Amino acid sequence: MNTFDVYPLFDIEITKGNLCNTYDKQGNEYLDLYGGHAVISIGHSHPYFVEKMQKQLKELIFYSNSVINPLQTELAKKLGDISGYDDYSLFLVNSGAEANENALKLASFYNNRSKVISFCKAFHGRTSAAVRVTDNPNIIAPINSAMEVEYIKLNDFEAVSLALNKNDVAAVIIEGIQGVGGVQIPSADFLKHLRNECTKTNTVLILDEIQSGYGRSGKFFAHQYTNVRPDIITTAKGMGNGFPIGGVLISPMFKPVYGMLGTTFGGNHFACTAAIAVLDVIKNENLIENAANVGKYLINELKSIPEIKEVRGKGLMIGLEFDYAVKDLRKKLLFEQKVFTGASGTNIIRLLPPLCLSKQQADLFLEKLKMCL
Repeated sequence: MNTFDVYPLFDIEITKGNLCNTYDKQGNEYLDLYGGHAVISIGHSHPYFVEKMQKQLKELIFYSNSVINPLQTELAKKLGDISGYDDYSLFLVNSGAEANENALKLASFYNNRSKVISFCKAFHGRTSAAVRVTDNPNIIAPINSAMEVEYIKLNDFEAVSLALNKNDVAAVIIEGIQGVGGVQIPSADFLKHLRNECTKTNTVLILDEIQSGYGRSGKFFAHQYTNVRPDIITTAKGMGNGFPIGGVLISPMFKPVYGMLGTTFGGNHFACTAAIAVLDVIKNENLIENAANVGKYLINELKSIPEIKEVRGKGLMIGLEFDYAVKDLRKKLLFEQKVFTGASGTNIIRLLPPLCLSKQQADLFLEKLKMCL
């Protein structure tokens, strides 16, 4: 049997990682400015993370959600404290797509509606409802297409008001910062407008912080650059530093009912251990502040490079837009300069390094980027 060939692969085999560096099987060192789609939050093979995982591995990896799991309680408490959402509830799942599925389901249960408002260039996952609210017809199969979704341009106040005032929308789902869409940032005024319109029309506001959350933006959640409090927040990626885990943060306005939501693997002992270790390191090593400071420095330096058309982002979630396709530039960075980066579309490079990236490593990247331009 062969693997199902749906990923174009670089001819590189990574065998080891250490914080912001990875190493291939030949021993070559790479500076990781992508973190595997923003998944590596506290750094590859962080020693505290490894220690906690090894200890839990020897005790218990999994038992079902039919028994008490104190690790879930510990995770919920620490996540509530660090995020400022201690009055919300936490439902644990396995991925960002699954988090968004459950968020959309909760919204529909709440107001008995089925239509969803999403935004142009949005990406929310590849499962049934999550892929339907993703603005990419190439990955929406016919079986997923029945749900009614309206895509609105980001920061279009009037279109949102017109859509919501029909009082038939279950939820508005929006990314704190669009990732796949090219590091596009909803304005603070637009998020406030969404909050007001959703409250007025009894529509559930879902903030997808799967890529932009967990300190990446320089705040714990990117929407916290405003005073907006959504009804549901979804998270994943950096939550487990590489171990699969996702979460749904749920406002007190939702009342749980046995059987309303469910998952086999979500919130298992090993996953919770990973997520707790991540929060411990973020707090103890001040990684949110580091992301804000190093990100601000990196963004300012990148803006001084004339070959870059536009630099967008907050913290260590950065998009570099060029006037030309970046495929060859990324290959030069990877194969000549040993730097991993990401892409959005054809002409945007995306930077999503571990939150422990140092100023010296940022300078090293700037030097290597200039050598390729």
